[in-house]
Amino acid sequence: MLKRINWKAVFIFFAWVVCLSGLVVFMSFIESEKTSLVCKDVKVIIPGNQNFIERSEVDQILLSNGGKLVGRKLKNINIQKLEASLKANPFIRFAKVYADMDGIIKVKISQRVPILRIINTANLDFYVDREGNKIPMSDNFTANVLIANGLIYEDYTGKVDTLKSRVAKDLFKTAAFISEDTLWNNQIEQLYVNQKSDIEMVPRVGNQNIILGDADSLEVKFNNLYTFYKKALPQVGWKTYKTIIIKYSNQVIGVKNPDTIKTTSVEPKAKIIQVPTDSLSNITQDTTIN
Repeated sequence: MLKRINWKAVFIFFAWVVCLSGLVVFMSFIESEKTSLVCKDVKVIIPGNQNFIERSEVDQILLSNGGKLVGRKLKNINIQKLEASLKANPFIRFAKVYADMDGIIKVKISQRVPILRIINTANLDFYVDREGNKIPMSDNFTANVLIANGLIYEDYTGKVDTLKSRVAKDLFKTAAFISEDTLWNNQIEQLYVNQKSDIEMVPRVGNQNIILGDADSLEVKFNNLYTFYKKALPQVGWKTYKTIIIKYSNQVIGVKNPDTIKTTSVEPKAKIIQVPTDSLSNITQDTTIN
């Protein structure tokens, strides 16, 4: 016996053939239209308010690598080359260039976002962005970010590059942590690397020198500092301590100013040890961690 024809399946098959044929014709039409389209305008989108790169610089990059765009046929414009030339700029994190059916070339740019400015021992300035890349200073804009100086031996060649030294990586981790917290972002204004390669922090409020150490256990260390601010300093006054050491994860060491004699008893999460000013140089050797 002959099998019964499945007309539903046949109909579906022919429907797919028609759709695909229509799609091919439509795409061919689009390609045909694009080959005759002329660039009418160039629109550049640079989001954000930290403009390390201006519209005029973008226009110059496009002109240098693609010539005058407006008035030319789209088929004669190398979109990929324009995109690559923009991505080569050290301040541009991402760039997308494309043309729409109205003959308008659109350029979307994402800039790098710095969170730290480092001044190394060679007196070279450079930024570190959110992804840990070194980027150059800008003639157009100065970012309001943490500044780090001191004994920082991280080299910089003027090009986008990753961090190499442990100290520089710790500075980046510290700056990233601070930038994500409103309290500490408002309180800490500078980082300094001392002769022991410890990171010191300079606060906006108070004259204390805060010794952070390395970038390990940052959340614990800053929680300890917050407790110290909240429970100890209100009782004895902000001028009582010359140095606050939070480099150990389970204690805070307060080094008193020589002209202060008032003491306090507090019960924060971290133990507070008060030591005289002249003991500062021996703290790391003589203090027992509890």
